[in-house]
Parts: sequence; structure tokens; C-alpha cells
Amino acid sequence: MSIARTLLLTAVAMLAFAGNSLLCRIALRETPIDPTSFTSLRIIAGALTLWLLVRVNRPSRTGAAHWLSACALFAYAIAFSLAYVSLSAATGALLLFGAVQVTMIGAGLARGERFDARQWMGFATAIVGLGGLLIPGVTAPPLLGASLMIAAGVAWGIYSLRGRAGGDPTATTAGNFMRAVPLAIVASVIALPWFGFDVEGALYALASGALASGIGYAIWYAALPALSATSAATVQLSVPVIAAFGGVVLLDEPLTSRLSIASVLVLGGIALVISSRRRS
Repeated sequence: MSIARTLLLTAVAMLAFAGNSLLCRIALRETPIDPTSFTSLRIIAGALTLWLLVRVNRPSRTGAAHWLSACALFAYAIAFSLAYVSLSAATGALLLFGAVQVTMIGAGLARGERFDARQWMGFATAIVGLGGLLIPGVTAPPLLGASLMIAAGVAWGIYSLRGRAGGDPTATTAGNFMRAVPLAIVASVIALPWFGFDVEGALYALASGALASGIGYAIWYAALPALSATSAATVQLSVPVIAAFGGVVLLDEPLTSRLSIASVLVLGGIALVISSRRRS
């Protein structure tokens, strides 16, 4: 694969990942759709899109889909939507990304990986950044929304760790999305008292599932073979930045000094862990 094509695919994938935050926040802020309905439509659209992609492009490939992975995927998706009822796009993306990386780094430590002094410094800096963002104050995000987004990040981190089991990643993701569909339907039935629907909101949910999730993941998996593990981890640092810029431009959200400082600490700390791991 050429460098230009790899860069293009990677850039599009990062835009898609940030787009999930923006689409969800726009739908829940600007339309009457409820977060559970948004989640269900997103999962159904993602499942259908990924299934079609696998059938058309890789009909003979198989993946290691699993019900536990599907539960983690659903937990991420529902907590993600519920959190964006009250969080800005930028804050939500930073909390999500930070929680995902801390979960995966923590799992590595639990498996016996060893950090040098620079890595411990980076890890501690990221934790301080997340903690500083959540300290009560005028510009602190709502505690419930922040807690839900951190839970979403932990769930996505678990899903990502389980995804290392092998098999074709697109086929695996398609299978997990399909298994998450009944979970989403059950959640929608339970949440009927809070049901809210809107055509515009539904279109945002379908776009999040089909484009930002389904096609976005497929593009990312196409780019991954040409990227080193360190490069793949580092480039994802751009997602909260893209989401923050999109929130300011599209949603007129403020970029507070607290969020800016927290972003530098979290993203800088994680980058230090990743770069030190590469040198070692």
C-alpha cells in the first residue's frame, strides 16, 4: 500500500471516529430522539453495513465474534449515548479516549508489562489530566455524564482487548454488531417510557452507525496493516482534537481553559507512554 493511500485512509478513519461524537451530540441536543433509540438505530445500521461489506468484499473470511464482546460493544454504545445528553463533544471525546487508553495500558500492566520512568510519568500525567477535568467547579462537566463516558471508554477498552483474539477484524466486528442488535432492542423496550423519536435524529443515528461506525471501522482496518502498532496508537490522539474543533465550529461549544489543559495532560501523557514503549 502506498504512503499516500495509507495517510488518506487513516485520516478518513479518524474523521469518522470523531464524527461519532459530533453526530451523537447533535442528535441529542438538537432533536427529540432519546439516547436509547439513537443507540439502537446506530447498532442496527452498523451491523447491516458491516455485514454487507463482509459479504461483498470478503465472503470467505471469518472472525472471532463472541457474545461477551458484543456485550462490551453494547455497553460502550449505550453509555456513550447517555453521556452525550449532557457532555460537550470535546469533553466526551477526551474522556472516552482517555478511559480507553488507561484501560488498555492498565491491562498491560496487569499482564506483567513493565514501565520505565518516562512511561510511569506519562501514565501519571494522563491520570492527573482526567482527574483535573472532573474536579468540581464552574467549568467541570456533569458528574453523571462524565461517569457514563468513562464507563463507555472502559467498555470499549475491554472490547478492543478482546478483539486481539484473531480472525478477520471486519468480520469479527460485523459479528459482534449483529449480536449487539438484540441487546439494543431489549434496551429500547425497557426505555419505552422515555421514548422520543424524530426523523432528523434518526438520520443522525443511521449515519453514525453506517458511516462513522461501519464504514469507518472498515477503513481503519484497511489502513492498519500499513501502520506500526505505535503509529496506530499515536494517530488516535487526533480524535479528541478533531471532535473539539468540530464541536466549536458546528455546535458553537466553548473551548474552556480547563478542557484545554486537561487535553494537553491526557494526550501528552499517553503519547509519552507510547513513544517510550517504542524506544524500549
